Parts: sequence; C-alpha cells; structure tokens
Amino acid sequence: MNLELVTIGTELLLGFTVDTNAAFAGQALAGAGVRIARRTTVPDDPGLLRGAIAESLGRTRLVLTTGGLGPTRDDLSKKVVADLLGLPLEFHEEIWTALVERFARMGRKISDRNRCQAEVPRGAVVLPNRWGTAPGLWISGAMGEVIMLPGVPIEMRGLLTQQVLPRLAARAGGLVTRSRTVRTTGIPESTLADRVGAIEDTLAPLTLAYLPGLEGVDLRLTAWDVEPCTADSLLDAVSERLRSELAENAYGTGEDDLAAVLLEECRQRRYTIVVAESCTGGMIGERITAIPGSSDVFLGGVIAYADRLKATFGVSDRILQEQGAVSEGAVRALAETGRQLSGATLAVAVSGIAGPGGGTPEKPVGMVWFGFAGPRGTDAVRYVFPGTRHEIRARAAQFALFRLLRYAKSAGA
Repeated sequence: MNLELVTIGTELLLGFTVDTNAAFAGQALAGAGVRIARRTTVPDDPGLLRGAIAESLGRTRLVLTTGGLGPTRDDLSKKVVADLLGLPLEFHEEIWTALVERFARMGRKISDRNRCQAEVPRGAVVLPNRWGTAPGLWISGAMGEVIMLPGVPIEMRGLLTQQVLPRLAARAGGLVTRSRTVRTTGIPESTLADRVGAIEDTLAPLTLAYLPGLEGVDLRLTAWDVEPCTADSLLDAVSERLRSELAENAYGTGEDDLAAVLLEECRQRRYTIVVAESCTGGMIGERITAIPGSSDVFLGGVIAYADRLKATFGVSDRILQEQGAVSEGAVRALAETGRQLSGATLAVAVSGIAGPGGGTPEKPVGMVWFGFAGPRGTDAVRYVFPGTRHEIRARAAQFALFRLLRYAKSAGA
C-alpha cells in the first residue's frame, strides 16, 4: 500500500524546526506494510496546502498530513482539507468538554481560541489524542482519504503508532518492509565497502545502504514487501553475517550506543573506567554517563585542559617541554596517573588539536593522541581526524570509546 506524506509548517522550510516526524513515519509505516511514495513539505499557506494535498490524492488516494491542527491563525490544514473534500466543519461538544477538563487538570483556563480544535469535518473519524489538545482525524471523501495528525512529535508519534498503524496494517495485505541497522566504527566507508563487497553481491532480496556519520558508518539492510517472519529471518541471518565479517568494527545493531556496549562489556568483566580529557572537554564522560546505570562502571574523570593542570595529573615538565601537551608522553602519563589515583581497571586519556587554529606541520589540526592504561600496561595511539572543531572532538570521543572497548576485551587475556 502506498501513501503520500505532506508535512505542514513554514518553520520546516525556514529550517528553524527539523522534520523528525517524516523520518519516524517512514520507518513506522514501512513496518506496517505501507510505503511512503512521495513526501512534500508546504508552508502555512492555504493555497499551496490545498494544491499539495489535491495532487497527492490524485496519485495515491491516501495522504497522511502532520501539522496545522493547533488553535492559532496559522493552523489552517483542517479547514483546507474539509473545503477540498466538500465537507462542512461541525462542532463536537464532547471534544470541547474533554479539552476544558484537560486544561482544568493542569490548573489552566481554556481560551475560546481552542474551540476550533473541537470542529470536525462531517463524517470524519476522530483519533483521540491523550498526549495533547488537537485530536487526529481520518477524513474520507470522493477524492480519497486524508489522515491528519498534529505536528508536535510526541503527539504525532503516539497517534500514528496507536491509532493509525493498526488500521493501515489491516488493509496492507500482511506484507511489510523492514530494516535492520548494523553499526560500525573505526573503519572508513571505502574500506568498509571493500570488506563487505563479496557479501553485498549475495544479499538479494535484501538491499544494503551505507549511512556515514560522525560516529561511524551504519549499514542498513532492508527487506521489501515480504511476510513479517520472512523479513525477520533474512535480516537476522544477514546482520549476523555482516557482524561476523566486520568483527570488532561492528559493535551493535539498531540504536545501540557504543558507550552502552562498552559499559556492558566492562560490567560483565567487573571492570571500572576513569577518563582524562583535554581536547574532548568532557565528551567521553558525557557519552558514558548518558547511559543509565553507568555508575557501576564509570568512576569519573578530569578535564585537564591547561598545561598546569596536566602537570598536576602526572605530565612532567620534561614531557611538556620536549614533546608538548599533545603528545604520546602526555597521554601515557595522564592515563597512568588517572588509573593510579582512582583505582580503576582501565583509563583513557585524550589530548589533541581540535582547531580551527593552533596546528603546525608537525601537529596539524585534527591530530589527537590517545593513551590507554590497564592491567597489561599502557598503550598510546595517534590519529588525525578531518572536519570542523565539533566534528574532530566528536570523532575523537567515539574513537576513544571504540579503542577502550577493544582494550577491555583484551585486558584480561
């Protein structure tokens, strides 16, 4: 089953709001056997909105819209669709009563401006919205069907998942489109393509897409228009094959976070971690502590940014004078001191030149030194990352977590 998606809002076109609803809808609908054939974004302009919906109905006779259901003057979508389908708006007292009660529970007095949210095109199915004030609508007319959802992400996602998908899945014939993501890091996209090239030729009926980002390259496998059990079986088999081929560079699937994978590895081995950061400015610690339950592994860390603070945490004057703050000697000293002071099993230290200035031919912008200390001694590695200051720091934090995971797996070997 195909439908077209029309996202509504001038703020989406101006770039002030990122349209996360469209991405969520694409994944959720595909999993229910419904494919988005086309996506259109229009401003809060009744003429452009009417034209977009009319054109979409002309192609698929089924349209999903997000946005434009609020109480303000720029929320025009319901009236536009009602006029397009020739359906008068009718006031529903029960919707208004529920709105009044909702506001009262929050200790607020409702405005008459909200009365428009209780107006429904004649014959439309009302989709109750327990996350907000604007109910969703399923409107049918001679031109086709329009499913209208609020633009607020939590409201749109709740209504789509609980009200819309079950209805569409019942009409989709049982075939689904499902995807599985294999997450990789520490390997360039071109090298990754060389590694999986032989596998890629044997994936049919699955397709493979490369999705590079700051933290690595995601490999997205997709099974198109098949039975749910067939899709799951194919995705399970091929994702495991990819992970086996890529070994340590493939650290998870789906939304797995590298920091969470590292914490679980350390938790199973009863290891603890401490960090000493310079150029990353706490990004490694932030990544780790963003994971619930990290306190049973992560002891803490220090942001040793200035040279005098690095000296306090074990970097000698000789190292600073002869090698500099961004050097193998500096990160080795920071990692060893951090481990000694904290009693942690593993320590990682990072020092680099994030730019945009400060680079030299010997130490260019993007050069980062990493030190790792553990039961088997101390290692150091140098890497040069491309990108802006933010990108260099983010890539350095990811690389530190990746190498720390490798170090954790080998520390007791």
